[in-house]
Amino acid sequence: MAAYWNFSKKKARLSSRWNNQPAESPAIKKIFTTSQSLNMRLAACVIAALVLVAGERHGAFGPMRTSLAVAVYPVQLMVSVPVRFVQDLFQSLKSCLALLEENHKLQDDVLVLKTRQLKFAALEQENIRLRGLLDSSFKVGEQVLIAELLSIKLVPYEHVVEVNKGTRFGVYAGQPVFDANGVVGQVLRTNPLSAEVMLITDPSHAIPVQVNRNGLRTIALGTGHLDRLALPYLSGNADIQVGDLLITSGLGGVFPHGYPVATVTAIASQESPFAKISATPVARLDRNRELLLAFNNSELMPRSPVPAAVVPEFPVSPANRATVTPVPEQKPVSPSPSHKTPTDHALR
Repeated sequence: MAAYWNFSKKKARLSSRWNNQPAESPAIKKIFTTSQSLNMRLAACVIAALVLVAGERHGAFGPMRTSLAVAVYPVQLMVSVPVRFVQDLFQSLKSCLALLEENHKLQDDVLVLKTRQLKFAALEQENIRLRGLLDSSFKVGEQVLIAELLSIKLVPYEHVVEVNKGTRFGVYAGQPVFDANGVVGQVLRTNPLSAEVMLITDPSHAIPVQVNRNGLRTIALGTGHLDRLALPYLSGNADIQVGDLLITSGLGGVFPHGYPVATVTAIASQESPFAKISATPVARLDRNRELLLAFNNSELMPRSPVPAAVVPEFPVSPANRATVTPVPEQKPVSPSPSHKTPTDHALR
């Protein structure tokens, strides 16, 4: 009886709780119930849409849209950062590979262009030297032949160089040699295809010179140094000054008259009656690549000996005998079959 009573109480308590709880939850009621509130919501949405359209047409929502865009921009930026990072990474790798390839190609092109530039620089310098030699050849006024330097003799205190022109081109021993600035030396020995030239600074070389300022004549001797000549035969009171230009005097029959030889650089007195005078050659003896071999007219057209039958036979008075000087007989030069005049080779 007591158990039944307790069961009845529990049943009544559960019934009261069930009656107090609402029959449907609000969420389920909003979705599944069909009441007049749904029509009200639809009408409210339509009215809101009309208001938005009207406000958009009149520009009433511009500031609000701007504020919302500013507020949303960081979010958009954070969302787009990974995508843009990946795109930039691939683009950078692609650009880096392309730049490396282009860099290697440009380096190869630069190397080729630098090599060509060196060639052009050498050609430019050679052109300048040849122009200077051409101008010097016009100043010389003689028939000239351009020769290139082949080698330099390495014997101490012997200033001899070898050029690539020999007897085949009409070169002869004792022929004067010039460059674009002045006298270089004279031909010492000849071969068919080459010749040796002794420079004016060789210790065994001497050249007759004169001071261009006053015509004072003397002899310049080589000293064994490329930058110095000696003038040992001038007295201490000779009219010569530092800076005077020495030119060829034409004596000796080797060098034509009037070509620059050296410039006086030092004058010192000594115990002997002669002064110690030094001069510096004007020719670039240590930098020449091309040289000018000048031909004298007397060498190009040697005089033949006068036949005995042509010499008039008449008595010579003692007065006339004192004034008559015998003409030395010169041996004519017989050209070889392959010999050509220096003019042809110079024009070639």
